[in-house]
Amino acid sequence: VQLQASGGGLVQAGDSLSLSCAASGRAFDNYNMGWFRQAPGKEREFVAAISWSGRNTYYSDSAKGRFTISRDSAKQEMYLQMNTLKPEDMAVYYCARGGSLDGLGYTLWGQGTLVTVSS
Repeated sequence: VQLQASGGGLVQAGDSLSLSCAASGRAFDNYNMGWFRQAPGKEREFVAAISWSGRNTYYSDSAKGRFTISRDSAKQEMYLQMNTLKPEDMAVYYCARGGSLDGLGYTLWGQGTLVTVSS
């Protein structure tokens, strides 16, 4: 079972970007899924999570109102739509499986995708 994040790139402040997380096998079934990020020189931090059913979502304060997490369990994919990007959003973004909606206890991690935001 593997997760792979994609969609990162170089954007300007104020732009939008959409990240995807694809899973091999049935990696998404019955699991909460989350997005995390790690900026240079900083610890990894929680960004957003979505429940196994897709009915509940939870966001960090920095993501609230600008980012939207969603999932398509039939496709075994998860998404993070990021709007109004800021330079402080620049980080490697990771998707993960199996933790709580407030970002704790995730056990399966994908390789990250780099988001660079120029001011």
